[in-house]
Amino acid sequence: MLEQALVQSQAAPAKAARKSQAKPAVISPGIVGDAGIDIADPFEPFEQCAPSVAEVASENPIAEPVYSRGSNGRAKTSATGDSKRKGPQLSLRGRALGYLSRREHSRAELSRKLTPHLGENDSLDTLLDALEREGWLSNERYVESVLHRRGTRLGTSRIVNELKRNGIDETLIQDAGAELNKTELNRAREVWSKKYGEPPTTPAERAKQARFLATRGFTSGTIMKVLKSGDDEFIDE
Repeated sequence: MLEQALVQSQAAPAKAARKSQAKPAVISPGIVGDAGIDIADPFEPFEQCAPSVAEVASENPIAEPVYSRGSNGRAKTSATGDSKRKGPQLSLRGRALGYLSRREHSRAELSRKLTPHLGENDSLDTLLDALEREGWLSNERYVESVLHRRGTRLGTSRIVNELKRNGIDETLIQDAGAELNKTELNRAREVWSKKYGEPPTTPAERAKQARFLATRGFTSGTIMKVLKSGDDEFIDE
């Protein structure tokens, strides 16, 4: 018994030494280690450990702008940078030629579009006069363009109203209206045929088709002739 007690007393210090070597030292957050490195707490949130934008900018003042992600999902710059870059401003003439390259414009329509972009030294009338002299701008060509683009889909009244709204003089409007009236019935029939193709069989259907043609700008007389059928033939004027 005495020998067994002596063996146990000698083994106890060695066992305690092994436990002290196996157990790592606990370092509190914010404590600097032996190498001078700040060891972060593994349970501390990342945002508290990561350097802030201000710290990065102070360490490297000439660095590239630091970006952060906004709540709307778009990248935005910090105070050290600007994400918006302004390109060269388009001249008034360049803007006018851009409009005219897409389609014909009347003088009044082009003037209305350019007015919001006038600069201090810009003269709108001078520019429009120059464009007319150079052949870029023409009310006559604009009228022809409207008749070509709208004539197959709209009635005379709709087209005439568009010409008036865009500042076409009365003489050109009268000439355009006379030309449109020659083909009004045939154009209405074509529009109706593409949409419906069959005469109405009920008063409700007749009213529906009549409203459709009326919204396209065809007159009531033309609509009546289109909707009235006999032996699958329309009554001509």
